[in-house]
Amino acid sequence: MTIDETPSGRPPSSAHEIERYGGLFAKRTRGMTSSAMRDMMAVTARPEVISLATGLPDTTTFPAEDFAWLMSRVAVDSSAAALQYGPTDGLDDVRRCIVEVMAAEGTEVEIDDLMVTTGGQQVIDLVCRAFLDPGDVVVAEAPTYPGAVPCFNSFQAQVAQIEMDEHGMRIDVLEETLARLKREGRTPKFIYTIPNFQNPGGVTMSEERRRALVRIAAEQELVILEDNPYGLLRYEGDPLPTLYSLDGGRYVIYLGTFSKILSAGLRLGWAAAPKPILERLNLGKQAADLCSSPLNQYFVSAYFQHRDWRTYLKQLRSIYRRRRDVMFAAMEEFFPAETTWTEPQGGLFLWAKLPDYIDTTDLLARALRENVAFVPGRAAYLDGRGGSEMRLNFSGVNEEEIREGIRRIGKVIAEQVALYGTLTGMEPAPKRGTADVVEFRRREAS
Repeated sequence: MTIDETPSGRPPSSAHEIERYGGLFAKRTRGMTSSAMRDMMAVTARPEVISLATGLPDTTTFPAEDFAWLMSRVAVDSSAAALQYGPTDGLDDVRRCIVEVMAAEGTEVEIDDLMVTTGGQQVIDLVCRAFLDPGDVVVAEAPTYPGAVPCFNSFQAQVAQIEMDEHGMRIDVLEETLARLKREGRTPKFIYTIPNFQNPGGVTMSEERRRALVRIAAEQELVILEDNPYGLLRYEGDPLPTLYSLDGGRYVIYLGTFSKILSAGLRLGWAAAPKPILERLNLGKQAADLCSSPLNQYFVSAYFQHRDWRTYLKQLRSIYRRRRDVMFAAMEEFFPAETTWTEPQGGLFLWAKLPDYIDTTDLLARALRENVAFVPGRAAYLDGRGGSEMRLNFSGVNEEEIREGIRRIGKVIAEQVALYGTLTGMEPAPKRGTADVVEFRRREAS
């Protein structure tokens, strides 16, 4: 992509063209921003580019013969219904599948408390649609999911971002922020959190903090949007209770998706929520798309009926665990000694912090010339932070490409480090081995 092209490859709109429609657009569109991941899709779709940017699950692991057989079953058994409109809430058979998936994480839910959505992303949009007026406050982690940022912006929300550490959102900072907002006469409409293998941070909220967050929400009557696409992609450690299970169905909206455990292309997710909230989400969905694809819902139902989803999930976990470890090893070999990164126990991402003098937005432009991509840190903040940080995905490409992609990123980082050294006279820090990494992180933690 050249500077004279949009992400779609088309020339950008001229000032005259923009002015032609400018007076017609709704005021809220002025705050709309594009998703950092969507912007890069056209570039990263090129076969020569190694994308460590977009959070793509590996759909090559799904057997083609299974897909063909299951679609044929849908065609034989349910073709008329699959090609028709469906209920806004979703098919009962699919909601029963969701009950089974949530039970695997120790979370009990009734099908009447569930609504099928067009991917997990639609849940975020529907919650914003139901709760936010211009200027309302949302509380989110720092950094936060880059795909949520355009949603918050499009509904003109003011976002208070709460710092994280290795145990997730810092509850002490959250309490200070809520107290400050109360003094200002403002109450957040909801708290948005990804407690398991956070995207993009890779960290997991501790059980102690989960219980504290649920307690605060109950005491202050605050809604929590629990975004949990990755909870079943745990590679090590013990599972932790969902916020929804701790809350008991009072203040937590649970967001789940089939994208990471079955297929992203199905575009099927779900929301579990208290009935008054679910009713508002349902109304918003009726206005948005009437219903999520019945054809895709029948496919999910057939899959759960005729295949073992747990066996497929176990296969995914094994593949992603190996890829995560390959990325760790490659970063230790190719990244400068000043670099730190999270070490997620599951999920699809890790978060790296480079030396402060490196700007990852500029670095991305250089990396794309080497045919490798990542998400720059500023895409995950709403206040300009994250300039020296980046998100890296290890699920979407194979182990050889992960290592080569990290080598290419390491190459452009090394060029920046060398340039900085030339300008400042600073000697670059030596590369480190595994033992050095452990010691470096121990010192950073202390």
